[in-house]
Amino acid sequence: MKLPKIPASIFRIGAFVVLAAVIVLLFPDYHNSFRYHYEIGKPWGYPTLTADFDFPIYKTDAQLQEEQAKMLSTLAPYFKYVPQVQREVNVISLEHMEWLKAEGYSRITVRQQKIPVSELYTPKTAYDKYRYEIAINLVLDTARTTELREKMLATISPTQDMVQKGEKIIAEGDLVTESAYQRLQSLRRAYENENITNRQRALSILGQTMLVLLFLCLFVIYLYVFRIQYLQSTSTVLFFCLQMFIVIALACLVLRFNISVYLIPFAWVPILTRVFLDSRTALFLHFTTILITSIVVPAPVEFFFIQIVVGMVAVSSLSDMTRRAQLIQTAGWIFLTQVLAYTAITFAQTGVFSSINPWTYLYFFLSALLTVGCYGLIYAFEKIFRFISSITLVELTDINSDLLHTLAERAPGTFQHSMQVSNLAAEAAKTIGANALLVRTGALYHDIGKMTDPFYYTENQSGGENPLLEMDPRDAAQVVIAHVAEGEKIARRNHLPEVVINFITTHHGTSLVRYFYNTYCNAHPQEKVDENMFRYPGAKPTTKEGAILMMADAIEARSRSLGEFTEEAITQMVDEMIDAQIADGQFSETPLSFKDVEDIRRVFKTRIISMNHHRISYPTLNK
Repeated sequence: MKLPKIPASIFRIGAFVVLAAVIVLLFPDYHNSFRYHYEIGKPWGYPTLTADFDFPIYKTDAQLQEEQAKMLSTLAPYFKYVPQVQREVNVISLEHMEWLKAEGYSRITVRQQKIPVSELYTPKTAYDKYRYEIAINLVLDTARTTELREKMLATISPTQDMVQKGEKIIAEGDLVTESAYQRLQSLRRAYENENITNRQRALSILGQTMLVLLFLCLFVIYLYVFRIQYLQSTSTVLFFCLQMFIVIALACLVLRFNISVYLIPFAWVPILTRVFLDSRTALFLHFTTILITSIVVPAPVEFFFIQIVVGMVAVSSLSDMTRRAQLIQTAGWIFLTQVLAYTAITFAQTGVFSSINPWTYLYFFLSALLTVGCYGLIYAFEKIFRFISSITLVELTDINSDLLHTLAERAPGTFQHSMQVSNLAAEAAKTIGANALLVRTGALYHDIGKMTDPFYYTENQSGGENPLLEMDPRDAAQVVIAHVAEGEKIARRNHLPEVVINFITTHHGTSLVRYFYNTYCNAHPQEKVDENMFRYPGAKPTTKEGAILMMADAIEARSRSLGEFTEEAITQMVDEMIDAQIADGQFSETPLSFKDVEDIRRVFKTRIISMNHHRISYPTLNK
């Protein structure tokens, strides 16, 4: 039986719901009932707390260990007597002698008598004294010794005092001293061990779930209002969910082992999102992540304050990551910021230098080191979600790469044309705030399909006849159109990213191969010509960068056929080419504004004029 296909929109929303459920399951259990967060040396940030019921004050682990050690020091382990033929000398094994000394025992019990350890011998020490071998005649009675040990430890009480109902535990604003901390820990233990009903536990989990869903809903609303294209992409939604899951799961893991949550590199979230998407989304996703984590961390206000600053620094210092060294610099800034923020908020809350925990600085340093490991995640996420980072784009623009080197060898004119187009397009992209590095990369590869038959294209012809002019205009148009499909095949064989392939397939849109279309129409004035025979298959560009490349490609190619390179001729040529593309509807699916188009025109005119300016002639020497 074939299962019904789940609509993509439901799947994407379901991903956030599943994420919320998984996060709640990961939350540590100890926050289910006692809703206070506190640390020794920090002020009590809640109203005055009084006891709602009687509860004991439990001893600390150090106190219990000290009492146990003191109690066990009086223990005299039981040994069994094994009659021997030799004289009566108390001999035990070397192993048992070392054990008695290591445990600090001063006596042993043999046949209801206490014998000092100083009167015991090992076979070697007995031989040294009596000059002949004496066998072991005392053997440890493990069962009786263990039983005695357990009885003695059972007499130690785990509690030391009682807090009566209505008694004040700590007042609002008081510093949490070691004594107050012990009382609070005892109250927490009383809640968790004795006072949690199934109903309370269920309501606690429900409250956590509602909070997580609320924060995720706010993030989804942000996407819907400001970044609808991200919400409509399944891969992008899964990218968001995976980032939050990794960081929050790591935070819950360290909390379960009582390790500081500051060990976790929360900066991964804004860095990864900024590298692949944009700064605003990076910050919003980071805020959502730390809000969810704040539900379970100790000192949530301090944690949230520090992590907000971390996110702002991460995004600000990594505006466009094109080099690995930038990530190291960002990690350094994050470390310094965490140190400053933690120190400042601790002083502001306590006013006491001793309240600083130096181990926290070590966790900040380790977290910064882990932040550098984000470089590996960038590569992994590129492969998983088919994203593309600035680092990869920089690598792709290396003209010494195998593919571009092959293009330069087989089609040198096309290669030079692509270089010129990349410069034009990148300058225009900078002007209107588009991705200049992306469009530069797309421009370098947009015509790689011409490598298949390079001599069909005028830029690669060094003179002589153009073979296309000897063909039927319809066939010639198909040869020219084919370079788009060939380019896509070459790009996929060389594993170019999808975003770069998109430039190859859209740089002509659905435009006409105007030269051969006009030639055919002029030769057949009475015939109703099918334009589809002369049109590129598309698709049309859907991004600003794709539109810029289409304009730059057409204008650079057209500029080579100008008879004169005057300012008037260049201005007219640029306006005609762009107006024709607009009239043909090639930019109808892009987000270009009228202002964007005018700015692009101005850049193209300026650049074409500067590229074709006249140089003065050099004088020759008179003989």
